[in-house]
Amino acid sequence: MSMIHTVLVANRGEIACRVLRTVRAMGLRGVAVYSDADADAPHVRMADEAVRIGPAPAAESYLRIDAILDAARTTGADAIHPGYGFLSENAAFATACDAAGIRFIGPDAHAIEVMGNKAESKRRMIEAGVPCIPGYEGTDQHDETMISAAERIGFPLMVKAAAGGGGRGMRLVHDPAELLGALQRARSEALNAFGSDELILERAVLQPRHVEIQVFADTHGHAVHLGERDCSVQRRHQKVLEESPCPVMTPELRSAMGAAAVKVAQAINYRGAGTVEFLLDAEKNFYFLEMNTRLQVEHPVTELVTGQDLVEWQIRVAQGEALPCEQEAISLAGHAIEARLYCEDPAEDFLPATGHVDGWRPAQGEGIRIDAGIASGSDVSPFYDPMVAKVIAYGPSRDMARRRLIKALKDTALFGPRTNKSFLIRALEHPVFAAGEATTAFIGENFDCDLSPPQDGRLPAIAAVLLLQLQASEHLQASLSNNVDLLNWSSGFAPTHSARFGADADAPTLRIQARGTQYQVSSSDTTWAIAALTAVTADSDRAEYRVDGDKVVLQFQRMGYADVWISLDGLEHRFVDVLNTPQSAAAAVGSGDVAAPMHGVVLEVHVAEGDTVTKGQPLAVLEAMKMQHELLSAVAGTVVEVRVAVGQQVAGNDILIRLDSASEDAATETEELPA
Repeated sequence: MSMIHTVLVANRGEIACRVLRTVRAMGLRGVAVYSDADADAPHVRMADEAVRIGPAPAAESYLRIDAILDAARTTGADAIHPGYGFLSENAAFATACDAAGIRFIGPDAHAIEVMGNKAESKRRMIEAGVPCIPGYEGTDQHDETMISAAERIGFPLMVKAAAGGGGRGMRLVHDPAELLGALQRARSEALNAFGSDELILERAVLQPRHVEIQVFADTHGHAVHLGERDCSVQRRHQKVLEESPCPVMTPELRSAMGAAAVKVAQAINYRGAGTVEFLLDAEKNFYFLEMNTRLQVEHPVTELVTGQDLVEWQIRVAQGEALPCEQEAISLAGHAIEARLYCEDPAEDFLPATGHVDGWRPAQGEGIRIDAGIASGSDVSPFYDPMVAKVIAYGPSRDMARRRLIKALKDTALFGPRTNKSFLIRALEHPVFAAGEATTAFIGENFDCDLSPPQDGRLPAIAAVLLLQLQASEHLQASLSNNVDLLNWSSGFAPTHSARFGADADAPTLRIQARGTQYQVSSSDTTWAIAALTAVTADSDRAEYRVDGDKVVLQFQRMGYADVWISLDGLEHRFVDVLNTPQSAAAAVGSGDVAAPMHGVVLEVHVAEGDTVTKGQPLAVLEAMKMQHELLSAVAGTVVEVRVAVGQQVAGNDILIRLDSASEDAATETEELPA
């Protein structure tokens, strides 16, 4: 088999950047593809050549097999790396690559097809003697058959899309009376997401660990595993924190799970990188869950503890080489933990967030690796998954890796859309996680309260001083003879300045008295003594203060004369002083306006003009970022206008439905449908 010379990466974001780094390190030529939304994305700038493949929606770009193959032919690419997501587990894509004479860096179409269907893969694994969860994976999909099977399995049980993943088309059912509705909703979501409404049932293993084994196989009959990853910390059945090794792993258990995972790969003549996922119960019994026939999002933790480059392994296997290592040569050293940085709002049930990235400043430090798909000036699009980066920390011990990761998250600043960074920090600091005791129930059991980020009452006062410093520096630059040492000094009373953050009439006015580097900031009920420990200028991005005796170090980005972003302890806040800048005109939302919380497609509309609705009643369903979001009425009232129809694309803040409510302000509540 000939050597690979040019690799086209059929993906976007952080995984495209990650693959291109190894392609470049191997001395190969890298080709990127992009949609209209990604024309200036980091992966496009990294590549040796880039090709436009269509408009922003994935179905019109990254999921178009013909466009990607055309791009490969045009650029002379002799191999395609699919990354993860999109076409990475699409058997038709692997077949099309083979037919076009272009190597697919992944398994063959047969393996993808078998393992891409939970029902078929489970049937094959039962035949191979791999431990599986009791359930129903039959071809008869009638409701009566499924209900009968559920009675045999017992409750609670899981309803799962056979062709799915990522939590879509999945329901946990405790009560038999809820089963029929769960089947119908799971079928609908599965058909919409995967083009198949086939379901399986499984006995629910409550509070398990989600442990997966990284496997690799070549075309010479060799197969190995590279240890495990614990991916138990999840929300909506999607992983949030991943680590290697698993905190409760023993050499004997690793050997048994590794052998089972290798057996899975050998049973289907697998080739390349794959991940066999298991559920591990409290008695250390493990059960086959599924196999992902691609590189995993969380592969960096395996790379850090094994010292191997898994993308390089993939490329070498694809060009016919034998595996670089035998099983005996693979060992795990130290500990690595990965945190997925999502643009989403944990306080709003992890609702995805979109918008412009005003500033992106990833942390640096010993043992820190950051795989990102954004840069300052990027846009977080509503058309794709909201994960924008992965922050990974390595250390000789689990606790050192955990502490390094916490610090790295606090030192990473993303000025723009909301992120889950503060939530990640809270999860890593939680005693249950710190003790290595987190299961898949960790978030539900420990974060069922308000997930709003903690508020630091000092921040407005700090922001007022920071803006005053920046404004003074600007004025000083424009002056001819002012002495910087005399800044804020007066022969009389200390100069007094005012600031107010927020147009709300209830927003407090801050009074700032400045004398040299010392500031006193007062509101109606609080006074802060702030000492500026560093000078700031237009070129600065960090500042240090002593606030009531405590040292504070922050990152910032100035957006305007009286407009600044501040990042402190993992939280980003934007402060606009309305007393010192023209207030921008904001679109007024009437008391009866029901707005889209983000860009998306309208899947369902449940009301019509003239209908009477009650508080909490479902009004519509919006699909965005691969999830379905149910819009609920926050008030009782009458529908006076429906502005959208099923299938219509809408933008964030578009008015969808107008209600007439005389007694209450109508704000839309959003409920993310279980997945």
